Amino acid sequence: MAEVLNFAAEPRERAGKGAARATRREGRVPGVIYGNKQEPIMISINPLELTKQLSTPGFFARVYEVNVDGGSHRVLARDLQLDPVTDRPIHVDFMQFSASTRLNIEVEVVFENEEECPGIRVGGVLNVVRHTIELRCAPDSIPEFLTADLAGLEIGDSINISAIDLPGDVQVTITDRDFTIATIAAPTIVEEVEDETDEDEEGLEGAEGAEGGEGGDAAGEDSEGSETEE
Repeated sequence: MAEVLNFAAEPRERAGKGAARATRREGRVPGVIYGNKQEPIMISINPLELTKQLSTPGFFARVYEVNVDGGSHRVLARDLQLDPVTDRPIHVDFMQFSASTRLNIEVEVVFENEEECPGIRVGGVLNVVRHTIELRCAPDSIPEFLTADLAGLEIGDSINISAIDLPGDVQVTITDRDFTIATIAAPTIVEEVEDETDEDEEGLEGAEGAEGGEGGDAAGEDSEGSETEE
């Protein structure tokens, strides 16, 4: 299970677009905590603290302990709005959950032992088909990441979901096939093709130079002849 992270929030008195804009003018990010059959709680968050959490992979797959006005709420981030120009967070939604809650969540796949993969050592390439896997589980059982072991794989080998170890109460949402997560692909070899165009151009330039020289000599002869006639 991923580590539960804590951060502080302040309550907001009012909801609505006007109140959210006022919160942003104060330099904070408006948000809301909802769910678990509780009344929504309007909050505001320090943008630096929120940005720090966003910089860590798995923002939507991590359980947070949000402390508001003396109360503590275990939540999952369910929606995030970003400014279209600055890409800064402008609103965030958190969902409370109970012990019986089960949900679908995307979890990152991490590949390890690349240095022990014979296929990669001889020039093969790791071709990742799925960077994340959708799981169904309780919020407190969400794994921080899934591990795919590359040790011993040759070129042409693949890693399927059956090779991934999952906790007992965690299930994949795709159950009708043993789908592929990654393959070890052969290296792409680009053959160098001799550029004949340059050679042709050089030949043309040489021919044009020769013709130009002959024409110049002829012109000189004509000129000398006209001076003689005078």
